[in-house]
Amino acid sequence: MPNNRKYNLTVSPDFKPDRIAGWYIFNTWLQKKTGLDIHLELYDNFEEQRSAIRNQQIDLIYANPFDTAMLVRELDFKALVKPADKADEAVIVCCEDNPANCIEDLREGCRIIATDDPDINMIGMRMIEPADLDDSNTTTTQVANYVVLAKRLISGDADIGFFLKEAYDDLTNITKRRLKVLVTSQISVIYHSVLAAPSLADQYESLSQALLNINTDAKGPGVLDALGIKGFEAMSEEDAEFMIDLMETLRD
Repeated sequence: MPNNRKYNLTVSPDFKPDRIAGWYIFNTWLQKKTGLDIHLELYDNFEEQRSAIRNQQIDLIYANPFDTAMLVRELDFKALVKPADKADEAVIVCCEDNPANCIEDLREGCRIIATDDPDINMIGMRMIEPADLDDSNTTTTQVANYVVLAKRLISGDADIGFFLKEAYDDLTNITKRRLKVLVTSQISVIYHSVLAAPSLADQYESLSQALLNINTDAKGPGVLDALGIKGFEAMSEEDAEFMIDLMETLRD
């Protein structure tokens, strides 16, 4: 009996704007591969997306590590796969002419600029602790995306910025020459993942297999290239729980 239900796919809002077309290509490929009617719904920010998730409007999500705890432990989403060789790392950056050369050189009153990317901001706040800095003696300004963040940092609107390493690496060489990396996280076990809601329980296996075998599909490599992903790896319940525990440790 054919499945006539419509499902909604969404993507963590921290993806790069130039990957929007890639996610539409991915959605089209996934529909053809699974035979499911899947609609891609993108949100401008995390709060809008979380509201949709809690209202049971999302069936499949490429989720950031921070939200994985809510999705898995509160809403019974199941972890299917994770990107191959693509951990989320944070980079703390300052303007090239800033006298600071390491985190310990930063001082009370430090002005931070960041996006609304929750896992990167949480890791970033942990990384400034060696300078005895925290929420009580710093100020944080939030901007829309990492390109704006870089421009504001170069303009002198802040002392340091919190970047997703991938986003920093993708800045132009001209921009990066005007910036200086103070520290890069090396956690290696925090990553985005594809999670499915209970509404897709009877499709968990077929979705997982489609994603795990994407490299062997004729159009798969082109889809992955559009996303900036090498492929997908299986993600067990234990993998998800370990990452959630680590994120909660960083939060506490």
